[in-house]
This record gives sequence, structure tokens and C-alpha cells, in this order.
Amino acid sequence: MASIKMGTEQLVPHLFRTEFRKITAMLCRNFGLEYLGDSEDIASECFLAALETWPYKGVPANPSAWLFRVAKNKAINRLRREKSRREGEEGERRREEGEGGEVEVYMELPRVQDDELRMLFAVCHPALSAESQVALALRVCCGFGIDEIAGALLAGKEAVNKRLYRAKEKIRTEGIQLELPEGAELINRLQNVLITIYLLFTEGYYSETNNELIREELCFEAMRLAYSLTELKETNQPEVQALMALFCFHASRFPARKSATGNWVLYSEQDTSLWNRELITKGAQYLHRASVGQYVSRYHLEAAIAYWHTHQVDSPEKWESILELYDQLMKQYPSQVAALNRVYAVYKVHGSELAIESAEKLRLIKSPYYFMLLAELYWEQDNLHARISLNKALELAKTDADRNFIHKRLLSFNYEE
Repeated sequence: MASIKMGTEQLVPHLFRTEFRKITAMLCRNFGLEYLGDSEDIASECFLAALETWPYKGVPANPSAWLFRVAKNKAINRLRREKSRREGEEGERRREEGEGGEVEVYMELPRVQDDELRMLFAVCHPALSAESQVALALRVCCGFGIDEIAGALLAGKEAVNKRLYRAKEKIRTEGIQLELPEGAELINRLQNVLITIYLLFTEGYYSETNNELIREELCFEAMRLAYSLTELKETNQPEVQALMALFCFHASRFPARKSATGNWVLYSEQDTSLWNRELITKGAQYLHRASVGQYVSRYHLEAAIAYWHTHQVDSPEKWESILELYDQLMKQYPSQVAALNRVYAVYKVHGSELAIESAEKLRLIKSPYYFMLLAELYWEQDNLHARISLNKALELAKTDADRNFIHKRLLSFNYEE
């Protein structure tokens, strides 16, 4: 029984990630987007039912189908209760006596991909603030928890909860429909749709709220959604192609980013023979298609940087190109992540002294990655300072994966000394 329960405890969170948004979208399509809160509640109840039932009755042959069936039954029961409440005790008596009291409810089978895209564009409605759009999309369309949304948006949990509540109320009061907009309205919503998909991939590529090194199912779901946008004539824009290129380049190095013992592997130490050449080729094709028009998005620049990272030869041209791209990225789309990554490019082009100077100007003293980078830069000239930086990083680390990596680097530094 314990082994069955353990399997359930691992399976249900995985299914929550993959099926919660699909169930919610299916329910909203049947009942309307104004019932988003109720649809989320029903979807959540399905997973609680699984946790309560599967350890004792066994995991069903098709767990996803089981969840959809339970969702459908719960929704029908809720509708029946609501109808009973409206009709009063007399209506309830007639139903119990079989006098035509059955509620006829037609539930369409899920059209997953269509529903998820509709949901993404629906919650990115201009009636909602941009911050609320992305927060709600991450919650409903990506299945993010509050902590994950807060981390992705660099916001407090209380602020995230308020955004979600206001967004759902706005959807209800404005009568926003679960539909794919057309023409200019669709393009206007595309930016926040892309931001959501980008953040979904980022959470999978590296999470500060989860102990898994790479959550590949999140990355591949982001890739699927982005690919769906390339299949629609209206959304097949250059920046969508650039986003697909970025995802392909990053995904190509998944096998080399972690060791056989489950630890992070630094870029400079990766086994390049493990890189997926097919994905690199596809990424290059998407990047070529993105190279039209005058507009250069952040996805263009990040994809170009990722492209150079798939070059196995560690040449001056490679790092000079990467540094130039980071300079452009920081000028147009500055961020802490880009600033830290730029410092490493400075190191590869100009050496550790200038890189340390660039890093210390950032003063990102609340970031473990800032101190992890300083440790690598100081190692060549100041072993003590390098170890101090690693210990500071260890204090700030939020996941077991980061703590294990830092412990390994500390042991490595002590051994090399």
C-alpha cells in the first residue's frame, strides 16, 4: 500500500501540471469564462479526489481520462444543485420522485489545444491590467502556484493574490468570453501571451521554487504552445519564430546540463557530444525565419545569444558576439538575469579583473547567483574571497539543487587549493 501511495504522491502533482489547465479550459468552454473561479475549484477538487482514492483503489489505467470524467460529474452535480436551489423545495421533490426533474447537461469532450490557446488569449484581455493578465495566465493556463507566480513576476504573494482576485472579478463583470480574438485585437494580446509562454519555459528551465533541476514537461508545454502560434497565420509573427528558436537552442542542451548524479553542470564543463544537433538545426531555421522586418524583440536577442552558446568551439568571435548581444539586450530590455550573464561574457572576452569590476557594480546582494558568479571570477586570483562568496551563496540558496551545487563547488575549490 505504501508503494502505491508514494506513486500517487508523485503522479498527482505531475498531472496537476499537465491537466489542471486543460480541465479548467474545458469547463470554461462549457459554462462560460465568468465561471472561471468555479471551474478552478472543480478542477482542484478532482486532484484532491485522486489523492484520496488512488492510494487505496489503485491508479486508473488512464489517469487523465479519470480526472476529466470526475470533473464532468462534479460540474453536472454542481449545476443540478444550483438548479435545485433556484427551483426551491418543490422542484427538488419532483426530481426525487422522477417527475421530469433531471437536469439535461451537455458536456463537450475536451478540445485541448484549441481550448488552451483560447484561454490564453481570453485572460490576456485589455480590460485587465497587464500584470493581472500575466498572473492569471500563469495560474489558469500554466498551473503555476502562488509562490511560482510571485517568483516569475518578482512580486509578493499577497500582491499576486490580489491581482488574481481582481482579474477574475473583472472577467465576471465585463462578461469576457472564452474566444480567440481576430485581427488587430489578437495581435494586441499577443505580447502578453508570449510573455506567459516565455515564463512557463523559464520556470521549467530553471526554477527557484522547486528542487527539480529541469522540469522538462513545462519546457515542452511552452514549446507546444509557441509552436501552435506558428501554425496560426495571424500569430505567425517574427517574434514568435524567435521565441521558438530560443526554446530549441535551450532544449538542445538539456541532456548536458545535469550530471549522472543529478547535479548542475556548468556550461564550460558540459559534454557537447550530448547536445541535440537536431534541435539546434531547428532553432537555426526558426531564427532565420524570424530575421525579417525591422523590429528586434528580446526573443530575437536572447535566441541569438543562445545560438552562439550552441557553438562547440570556444573562440574569441563567439564570446565577442555574445557580449555585443548582451550589450544590446541590456540597452533595450534590461534585467538582473541578463546583467549577470553579461558579466560572464565580459570575463570570457576581457578577463576576470574587468568582469569582477562589472559584477560588483551590480550589487545584487540578495541573489545567490551573484555570489556564485563572483566565486568563479575570484577563484583565479583570490581563493579566500571565492570561498566567502560561495558561503554567502549557500546562505541565500532557495533549492536543494542550488545547495548541492554550491557544496560541490566548495569541495572542488578546497581540493584544488
